[in-house]
Amino acid sequence: MSSPAAAPPPPPGPGSGSGSASCRFAHYFVLCGIDADSGLEPDELAVLYQWLEADRLGKSSDTANRTTGENFDQSPLRRTFKSKVLAHYPQNIEWNPFDQDAVNMLCMPKGLSFRTQTDNRDPQFHSFIITREDGSRTYGFVLTFFEEVTSKQICTAMQTLYQMHNAEQCNSVCASSSCSMDSLASSLDEGDATSLAKMQRYNSYDINRDTLYVSKCVCLITPLPFMQACKKFLIQLYKAVTCQQPPPLPLESYIHNILYEVPLPPPGRSLKFYGVYEPIICQRPGPNELPLFDYALRETFELLGLENLVQVFTCVLLEMQILLYSQDYQRLMTVAEGITTLLFPFQWQHVYVPILPASLLHFLDAPVPYLMGLQSKEGTDRSKLELPQEANLCFVDIDNHFIELPEELPQFPNKLNFIQEISEVLLQFEIPLEGNFHCSESATKLKNLVLNDLANDKKNGNIPSNTINMYELLKGNETIARLQALAKRTGIAMDKMSITAPLVEKEKDVKLQCEDGELRDYKLNVQLREVFANRFTQMFADYEAFVIQAAQDRESWLTNREQMQNFDKASFLSDQPEPYLPFLSHFIETQMFATFIDNKIMSQWEEKDPFLRVFDSRIEKIRLYNVRAPALRTSIYQKCNTLKEAAQAIEHRLSKIDHTAIHPHLLDMKIGQGKYEQGFFPKLQSDVLAAGPTNNNRWVSRSATAQRRKDRIRQHSEHIGLDNDLREKYMQEARTLGKNLRQPKLSDLSPAVIAQTNWKFVEGLLKECRMKTKRMLVEKMGHEAVELGHGEANITGLEENTLIASLCDLLERIWSHGLQVKQGKSALWSHLIQYQEREEKQEQLAESPIASGPERRKSDTGLMLPILRVSVISDMRHIQNMSEIKTDVGRARAWIRLSLEKKLLSQHLKQLLSNQALAKKLYKRYAFLRCEEEREQFLYHLLSLNAVNYFCFTSVFTTIMIPYRTVIIPIKKLSNAITTSNPWICVSGELGDTGIMQIPKNLLEMTFECQNLGKLTTVQIGHDNSGLLAKWLVDCVMVRNEITGHTYKFPCGRWLGKGVDDGSLERILIGELISTSSDEDLGKQCRTPPQQKSPTSVRRLSITSLTGKNTKPNAGQIQEGIGEAVNNIVKHFHKPEKERGSFTVLLCGENGLVVALEQVFHHGFKSARIFHKNVFIWDFIEKAVAYFETTDQIGDSEEDVLLQKSSCKTFCHYVNAINTAPRNIGKDGKFQILVCLGTRDHLLPQWIPLLAECPAITRMYEENALLRDRMAVNSLIRVLQTLQDFNVTLEGSLIKGVDV
Repeated sequence: MSSPAAAPPPPPGPGSGSGSASCRFAHYFVLCGIDADSGLEPDELAVLYQWLEADRLGKSSDTANRTTGENFDQSPLRRTFKSKVLAHYPQNIEWNPFDQDAVNMLCMPKGLSFRTQTDNRDPQFHSFIITREDGSRTYGFVLTFFEEVTSKQICTAMQTLYQMHNAEQCNSVCASSSCSMDSLASSLDEGDATSLAKMQRYNSYDINRDTLYVSKCVCLITPLPFMQACKKFLIQLYKAVTCQQPPPLPLESYIHNILYEVPLPPPGRSLKFYGVYEPIICQRPGPNELPLFDYALRETFELLGLENLVQVFTCVLLEMQILLYSQDYQRLMTVAEGITTLLFPFQWQHVYVPILPASLLHFLDAPVPYLMGLQSKEGTDRSKLELPQEANLCFVDIDNHFIELPEELPQFPNKLNFIQEISEVLLQFEIPLEGNFHCSESATKLKNLVLNDLANDKKNGNIPSNTINMYELLKGNETIARLQALAKRTGIAMDKMSITAPLVEKEKDVKLQCEDGELRDYKLNVQLREVFANRFTQMFADYEAFVIQAAQDRESWLTNREQMQNFDKASFLSDQPEPYLPFLSHFIETQMFATFIDNKIMSQWEEKDPFLRVFDSRIEKIRLYNVRAPALRTSIYQKCNTLKEAAQAIEHRLSKIDHTAIHPHLLDMKIGQGKYEQGFFPKLQSDVLAAGPTNNNRWVSRSATAQRRKDRIRQHSEHIGLDNDLREKYMQEARTLGKNLRQPKLSDLSPAVIAQTNWKFVEGLLKECRMKTKRMLVEKMGHEAVELGHGEANITGLEENTLIASLCDLLERIWSHGLQVKQGKSALWSHLIQYQEREEKQEQLAESPIASGPERRKSDTGLMLPILRVSVISDMRHIQNMSEIKTDVGRARAWIRLSLEKKLLSQHLKQLLSNQALAKKLYKRYAFLRCEEEREQFLYHLLSLNAVNYFCFTSVFTTIMIPYRTVIIPIKKLSNAITTSNPWICVSGELGDTGIMQIPKNLLEMTFECQNLGKLTTVQIGHDNSGLLAKWLVDCVMVRNEITGHTYKFPCGRWLGKGVDDGSLERILIGELISTSSDEDLGKQCRTPPQQKSPTSVRRLSITSLTGKNTKPNAGQIQEGIGEAVNNIVKHFHKPEKERGSFTVLLCGENGLVVALEQVFHHGFKSARIFHKNVFIWDFIEKAVAYFETTDQIGDSEEDVLLQKSSCKTFCHYVNAINTAPRNIGKDGKFQILVCLGTRDHLLPQWIPLLAECPAITRMYEENALLRDRMAVNSLIRVLQTLQDFNVTLEGSLIKGVDV
């Protein structure tokens, strides 16, 4: 059950350290540097990296690898040489085995550096992290300093290298060839002879004149990140080596003490232990506080600036690829750790390598989310950096305070209030909001606001702030210059600090400043973290209500984890304030959120994850304080109110020290060894450091009782938050992919390992594709099949967008995996462009086979739409013509959306990849797109998306101009195909209409361009009744969107003309989307109900008795029809607004309310022809109006009379308004308008009884007609009353020109 990190301590023995090692402060002390015996070895890993780089850039590998990998373009002092772990104590600890290669690589990521007496040789501090397979972490803290090279042999080797280098340079300058430089290698101005002379002067080494120095480092490896304490300890150790007086005790005493005699402070306690010169204090948060974090967030904020930090933080939350870039390792670490600690209660789940050694650069090719830090070389700017993929990259140039964000990044909820709240905390500690650089406008406004507040609060006088540890200040003059400029801007007096003073002399000063400054840093840290944690506590206060606890027991849950939904996303989102949705809908799809919810579900069977425990206790607290109805989500910003308590807890711990470790003491050492020599780190006696004391100190004896030991192990594992094996094994494979790759294996970098890593990536991408397509199908099908209810398919509009955005992101990652050479920010678009260029060349050579004559789509009558050319290129051209889209990433996304909407995504991509020559040119052998089987499966998963209708292009690009083609199909058997009058048409959609367009005479087909109409809903068609052949029988109108290929059919089946049919010169037709044959096959498989259709011509004709042969529906069927039509309208209004379909179809479509009421009025209607003249329902309505206008009704009581009177009045008013409207609408068209208006104004239930009572009914209806059956009429009224509560908006085209 327990993971290796929490295994019971082994018995003390040689080489294993002491018994209580699992709760020791430090696990290893390490020394790295040059191995005098093996001399100068070029760093093979760096060489491998150069080889990989050259391979990636398509150069021949031998140029990058001349003479055993030494790069002659770089002066020998700038080259990388192999470093080595010279010593580490103890030899090994069972549950944290020593990984020699990883430690060596992370202690000296660049290998050894050489300097001469003219170079800056200040010590540098950095930290690193090693993430084990199970996700647990070990921390390393490193101080790198320079030691004089005493070995004659190494100095001579350096001299020889210089002679070779200078000769080479002369040759290259004489031949005036410019050196080919690696994109990431540091470059010098090459070219003319003056620069050569300059270069030789600065980068030279002469054995007789210069002293050679080489880097060496001391490192502590610890189970918890006590960064400040380790840094102090190492700096004191370094001082002891460089100081003129030898240290009070041999260095072994101090190292032995920190390794074996200093314990971890228990949770909630502080601890004092002793360095070489002064005591060091560290403290650890209690069980209910935020987890331990010891880096200064002040630095993170100063490095990035507040606004940038919030943006990068948003990218991390949404699991983008984040690349940090800086010359300074510690900065990379500070920013990476700073941002990930602010994620609480969530944890980064993917590749996490804050310091990426040069030899691992191929890891930037990883097609997964990552957070990595890359060391920039001096003089290289961002443009030289070749990154495999940037479509989803957040690039953070720390040294230049510059960030590049992915496109379409959603804003963090309440971003401005959030920034305001953080800035108040920062300004209390006098930290500039914009970091060390000029900030954006909004931050400036905020700053002024907050400064005004602070000015009124007299307590914050001009406290001299930003006390900076001297050692930090020695990191190069550029930093000092920046600090001075910053100081001027923030009004801080800098003259108190003499910046140039050497490290040691200022010791006492620094001590005081550190104590004070450190406490401030601790307080600032905790307050900033509280503000961030509070945001999540507010945002997810009700998250438990949406956790789906499906499984009965742990085992069945673990085994079915993949198939199960563990969080009701739809209901959760529908409960959130509108402005939060763009961010939240993306965030709840991330791995960190899934893991958080998994941990919540697991907590019913095992001890709670420590992060979750703290978070849940905070939510409890909120509930006690705020008695708000849990159902009401509010977007009112609630500030954090626990800042004071949090800061007090730390101050309290630091003011009274809970534990003190025993002092360093003399060890039983051999005399005469480890002689002290100033400036050189002594050779340590390994026998005294290999093992701890045998039970001679109080810490060990205290842990002797079994119970206490158990407790401590539990606390320890709890605080590091380790996962246990079984759970790891079962948890989503998707996550284990992330886990295995969290920290690449640093030691073995053979091509085989790289290939295996890439294979894992390929498998992971395929799996992700399977899960994403499945999710998109479930969402859509759920939505289409479950027409009502707040089940799975709720905020589909929004969720669909999120899912499609994440599909676009996945495709970009697939296309950028294993690229040979990167071109542009979108790998997919650049592939498409190259495909387009090749195809167009071939098209010019031979006429493209795709355009094989304009076939046409046959309709029943023989007139048809020309077939739309379907090709990858034609869709690309549509996108290229859209001026709204400015970037390649945007174009690729639009192209994916368009292909998805056209149900051609899989087909298009297959077409694109069928050009194998191009794929080989663009991709390496291991790339996903060149793995045959996986690629086929991937295309198959995408094919499954054709089973549902997406409008993801039409609904997003609402303002673009779209070409439409329309064809009018007459019924030729019964009328002329062409009319002599002047026909016109007006097409309407959800986003607008075209206005009236004249149809050219004698033409039944036309194309027009207008702004995107969205989904089409109605067509109005009519003519002016001029000429001899003014009667026209239209079967239907077809309209097609020429970009998306969506074709709508608007059935008519009626005459247009005076004196024929109902005398109508214009009709309103209701559209239906017709599916292509391939959709229909898929539709049959997936059984989703078809969309509502508009009335078919046959039914229309039968009503007007043109054929008279159709069987009429009976009373029961008619009543059922009414119920169904009303039910559909009720369902429509119960859906969230974004998901409702077309209301026009529900009113006037095939099973709509108008048709159902027509059936009611036709039932028992006396012979439709009287003296060869057609009689229509509208004739009955007009008779009723005539009766109402001439008669006063007699009711039972005064009240009834008044009610009836007003109902009659409105009825007559509406009918007259329709009759006098300036439109040539026929009688059935008028009835349709009346029903629409009656529905909108909730008048139908009042009108039906009036019509049923009207005397004309006995003349015009049979005895058994529904309208003469009192019970039937009452039930009809009751059904129609259910529509009273809904706010109905009618489409303009339905009631144009009718003024009521």
